[in-house]
Amino acid sequence: VHIIDFGILYGFQWPSYIQSLAEREGGPPKLKITGIDYPQPGFRPAERVEDTVRRLARYAKTFNVPFEFNAIAQKWETIKVEDLKVEMGEFVVVHCLYRAGNLPDEAGVEESPRNMVLNLIRKINPDIFIHGIVNAAYGLPFFVSRFREALYHFSAQYDMLDANIPREKPERALLESDIFGKEAFNVIACEGWERVERAETYKQWRVRHLKAGFVQVPFERELMDSAMYKVRKYYH
Repeated sequence: VHIIDFGILYGFQWPSYIQSLAEREGGPPKLKITGIDYPQPGFRPAERVEDTVRRLARYAKTFNVPFEFNAIAQKWETIKVEDLKVEMGEFVVVHCLYRAGNLPDEAGVEESPRNMVLNLIRKINPDIFIHGIVNAAYGLPFFVSRFREALYHFSAQYDMLDANIPREKPERALLESDIFGKEAFNVIACEGWERVERAETYKQWRVRHLKAGFVQVPFERELMDSAMYKVRKYYH
């Protein structure tokens, strides 16, 4: 199994999968993860993704899962197919959760960074492409429109917290200030290259997907039922 993770960040999404492979009947297959992240400022642009490599390697060793890791820290639109080291016979999964909205979007340009990355993924021809997005429209270039869309989006986020987490919980303060608050600040207060939060709606992304040659497939009914059960059980 070869997972190509665009925006791997700290890699917290993979330990549970590694553990499930270890419990697989007949033993775990070899797992290769190509972790891709944006380069960090300073003298060690690959420091974060390299730290992620070491953590995941230790975790895989703990569960006796054969493991290989390829770390890439560069602008996504500059990555070539050969950088990803895809080999014959691999089951290839491309995974990108919520980080594609940080890609620059050159409006009206055919080869915008977002289109270039999707075209790269299409060239890989993965068995599965999992793309999670922030469904919002605050990536607009005009401030008034962007402010209005940000107000709609982040109001819904804070309403969600109000319904699920008591105000006195420190975890809520962390989410409000360090995550949602910083994102809102970047959307409203920053311009040019400093504005990195550039979300698009799912309809806009769907047009990009179709143009790149992807076909959307539905979730299995069992997965949908499981997700709805968890919503009913924990949402109040």
